[in-house]
Amino acid sequence: MAHILLLSAILLATIPGFIAPPVVEKQPKPVEDTNTGEDTDTGLEYDRYLKEVVSILEEDEGFRKKLEESNITYIKSGEIAQHLEMVSHRIRTRLDELKRRELTRLKELMHAKMQAAKAGDSPDHLPDFRQMVKHIGHHGEQFEVKDLEKLIVQATNDLEEADKKRRENFKEYEMEKEHLRREKLKRMTEEERKKEEEHEKELEQKHKEHPKVHEPGSKDQLEEVWEKTDHMDPDDFDPKTFFKMHDLDGDGFWDEEETEALFQKELDKVYDPENPEEDDMVEREEDMARMREHLDNDVDTDKDRLISFDEFIKYTKSDDFDKDDGWLGVDEEENYTDEELEEFERKYEEEMRKAGEGHQPGEIPPPVPVDHLQPEQGGQQVDHMQIQQQQQQQQQQQ
Repeated sequence: MAHILLLSAILLATIPGFIAPPVVEKQPKPVEDTNTGEDTDTGLEYDRYLKEVVSILEEDEGFRKKLEESNITYIKSGEIAQHLEMVSHRIRTRLDELKRRELTRLKELMHAKMQAAKAGDSPDHLPDFRQMVKHIGHHGEQFEVKDLEKLIVQATNDLEEADKKRRENFKEYEMEKEHLRREKLKRMTEEERKKEEEHEKELEQKHKEHPKVHEPGSKDQLEEVWEKTDHMDPDDFDPKTFFKMHDLDGDGFWDEEETEALFQKELDKVYDPENPEEDDMVEREEDMARMREHLDNDVDTDKDRLISFDEFIKYTKSDDFDKDDGWLGVDEEENYTDEELEEFERKYEEEMRKAGEGHQPGEIPPPVPVDHLQPEQGGQQVDHMQIQQQQQQQQQQQ
């Protein structure tokens, strides 16, 4: 696992060792890492370009040292980019070539989008190339200080919006699921509808029957991980040892993946992947992300999207650590209003009508996403076929 996000104090764990870890005591053996070894996808459209820029800069010892000496604000503002002038000619040449490839990719993508727009129903809504290159400083072929500054600032802004976009996508997913459920009931006879509604209530009740879910990051929750995941003595919980055991790459920070790994036992109480009819795995992913946000709000005091060793130890000494108010899952919260659902259904039906040409009467065309609700990058993407597939599986099981 890696550490790309400390170049811009934003990207979270994709290139090893970009920031030197703090001096800590000898690490105990970490818990088993389920990471496949593949780089984490930041969700950004320019994800690969960003990683490659960081990877190349990482090779320059002078720039790396300057980065290690800089604080988070200095990095996130993009001011760190002025030190690009000190890197070697070899590094600058490689960055120039990387930028040329990225511009070529974007031009080809722009061409493809224009062709698709002209061939579709919206020839007047052509893509804006200026928006596509907003992570690039200028259009020359050389990689300059402005290019690095723009990349850092843009990635910072985009990643800070990632959780917001993820929530918007999840809201759309839930509204579409509810819409399709209602449409399914409309097509049934009164007897079938009554039977289906009873079945839905039964599934809902079964889903709610689970052990207590602890508040994410509370002492009770982490002690349960210590005992059941780490197989340590429940009477010998030690925050320092616990942090180091779950700092899987040993860099002195918990990134988002390492933080979310702490909540798997809690999520397993509620969601069973072997029972998709009862437990929605998309909702599990959203619950996991919200648990991570909850812990970050309590612990990540410098808001760099990482939890440091010092931040965690300070948190464990606070009164908040001893509190456990439990956890309400996403299925227990109101994820959208009636007005939002009504507006969604109106636009959804409009798109369905456009997509429905050529289908036989009574046949339901595949769902079409509402374009303006889809993010260009980042966040949790909604699989619009997944809902129908789940419903078809449910019908077959009944």
